[in-house]
Amino acid sequence: MADSLWSQKPWWCQPWSILFTGVVVVGGSWWWLRIWWISAPLAVGVLLWWWVFLVLVPAAYQAEVEGTDQNTAS
Repeated sequence: MADSLWSQKPWWCQPWSILFTGVVVVGGSWWWLRIWWISAPLAVGVLLWWWVFLVLVPAAYQAEVEGTDQNTAS
């Protein structure tokens, strides 16, 4: 298993592309529609998406890598 989750992912699944896409979605909805009750739920969805894919998934991957390293060292 690789030490970094991101080294196994394609360019469109890197942290910079996830952040960029979220900013474009929320910014684009506000720029195009100027309706806060559409942009606000989109922003909440993007924040949840970021939390899952930029915080939870890497933490779970790192825990798995550390667990695998401890099991193989025994």
